[in-house]
Amino acid sequence: MKYTGVLACAAVVGIVGARSVESEAVKGEAVRETARLAARAFAANTPHGYTPQTNACPSDAPAIRNASGLSPDETAWLEVRRQATIDPMKQLLARLNMSGLDTDKYISDHQSNVSNLPNIGIALSGGGYRAMLNGAGVVQAFDSRTVNSTNAGQLGGLLQAATYLAGLSGGSWAVSSLYANNFSSISDILASNSDDSDLWQLGNTIYEGPSKGSIQLLDSAGYYAALGDQVSGKGDAGFNTTITDYWGRALSYQIVNSSDGGPAYTFSSIAQQDWFTSGSVPLPLVVADGRAPGETIIPGNTTVFEFNPWELGTFDSTVRGFAPLKYVGSNFSSGAVRSTEACVTGFDNIGFVFGTSSSLFNTILTAVNGTNSTGLLSTALQASLTALLGGIGEADNDIADYPNPFYGWNNATNLGHASQQLTLVDGGEDGQNIPLHPLIQPPRAVDVIFAVDSSADSNATLPTNASATGWPSGFAIESTYRRSLTEIQNGTPFPSIPDVNTFFNLGLNNRPTFFGCNCSNTTGGIAPLIVYLPNAPYVYTSNVSTFDLEYNNTERNAIVANGYNLATQGNGTVDPGWGTCVGCAILSRSLERNGVEVPEACTTCFAKYCWDGTLNETAPGNYVPEMKAPGAEIKVSTSGSGRSTVSTAILVAALAAAIAIW
Repeated sequence: MKYTGVLACAAVVGIVGARSVESEAVKGEAVRETARLAARAFAANTPHGYTPQTNACPSDAPAIRNASGLSPDETAWLEVRRQATIDPMKQLLARLNMSGLDTDKYISDHQSNVSNLPNIGIALSGGGYRAMLNGAGVVQAFDSRTVNSTNAGQLGGLLQAATYLAGLSGGSWAVSSLYANNFSSISDILASNSDDSDLWQLGNTIYEGPSKGSIQLLDSAGYYAALGDQVSGKGDAGFNTTITDYWGRALSYQIVNSSDGGPAYTFSSIAQQDWFTSGSVPLPLVVADGRAPGETIIPGNTTVFEFNPWELGTFDSTVRGFAPLKYVGSNFSSGAVRSTEACVTGFDNIGFVFGTSSSLFNTILTAVNGTNSTGLLSTALQASLTALLGGIGEADNDIADYPNPFYGWNNATNLGHASQQLTLVDGGEDGQNIPLHPLIQPPRAVDVIFAVDSSADSNATLPTNASATGWPSGFAIESTYRRSLTEIQNGTPFPSIPDVNTFFNLGLNNRPTFFGCNCSNTTGGIAPLIVYLPNAPYVYTSNVSTFDLEYNNTERNAIVANGYNLATQGNGTVDPGWGTCVGCAILSRSLERNGVEVPEACTTCFAKYCWDGTLNETAPGNYVPEMKAPGAEIKVSTSGSGRSTVSTAILVAALAAAIAIW
């Protein structure tokens, strides 16, 4: 039986055990893709870099929208996008050997009303660079632009057939990077030339700054000065700044393929790009948690906010409103910009948005601030960083500050209605480390969610002191289920999910599982079917620490390859029928809605992958997952003296007031 560790167009020089060798044709394609990538950069809303600008408001003054449904912008865009998913969906399903159902005819028979067709969402969890790269591997497997992804049984085209792509924390880095770079493919990004671009070049940590590209002439102290200049411009314009500003700016050098990490790029300007307005790509969603005034610990029923290209807001019953993202930063009161006020644009810098979603990582910066950490930085560089971050209170290490657009809005339920600042934090701090929240909202009518879980739940004591660390436990998806039983969920349906012990005991955290196959086993009504994809060792032990900061390209590519093999189940070597079962998951709700009998092939798949409600809540044994495709195992070495990692002692001190959800 042949195993293949797929790394797409990126050369995997030096990987021991990799079975595939790049052909000259693939190498040539990589060169061409790199040239195309270099030219990609979407136009920003503002020509003023990171500093928001204040100008006269438009004639249709910005206002808060009640979250009773979708925005007019999203509704109009969906009419275009849903039509654009039809052909990719046909082509995908035709390759998946769904005997007993003519999928082409089924789609054709129902495409006159796209609401009868499958509505697909993809969710990438948090977990630092591990989550970014593992999630990227899954996206690469789902992308029809990836070499060999459209062969029989492969899943290329699922991305093109999806309506929504959501990311949280590390997962938001992957999502944001795609859209910040004109929806470049993962293969394009991995193949980009490190001599010309800093994009996903992780060999230098955010402490040091990029070694090549736009910043190559600056030493690390100069890199800090550049960060300081960018953030101080925002502060000088009268806006609060926090460590999230520095974190987002630093991370942008690795995420955005533009000079100085694209300080002028905004999230809302995605909505102006031709490749987006044409409906050619899914809708990006980034998740953050709200922190109510006076809170330092984020409860499980906190308000969950989303960013999309048009809006910032929430469907939760607390705030239940959306603000126009382009004008976030303006002085809103009681649902509108005050008549005497001008409007602010450029506040929604794309790095600030994905920095907000990953603000728990502010502790990486604060861990060095005033701490003896010479193993990470020289004394001079530590002094530079300490000076840069001086004066920011420890209680605000994990926050991102926004002028509160919901000031005076829904006063009876909105805990922050009297606060001039909207405080947002890492989207996983409430335990919901997979961004399911925006995808399960009834107005979006999503049928199936491919939920990638790159959490690092297993540790020195969970489930036992002899277990491998850094693998998912199911806690993230269980947290969303537990929240669905509370008042804040406002009756939003969600599949029943077992406890963490059951995940370990039944192996649900080590293989794909379908939740919600039985529509009656959900909370509140018909919920999306969730295809749960937990990180596990397929071709590489990708359970690296969330706080590992440095990766050479070989290890970067190996983690992506493991994610690819997670999505494809080892290119069908773990389960040759996996592709068929993915097709069944995609079609399940649609078949039921249209009264079409489920084909026998799907009955077999559901018997294999659906959680049937069985519980085993006893204490689990040791969890040490085995390599699933040992014939294709990838072995790598870290570069130099090893990967840079924030030490345990520093992290314990820095995270003392935060919830460690990985």
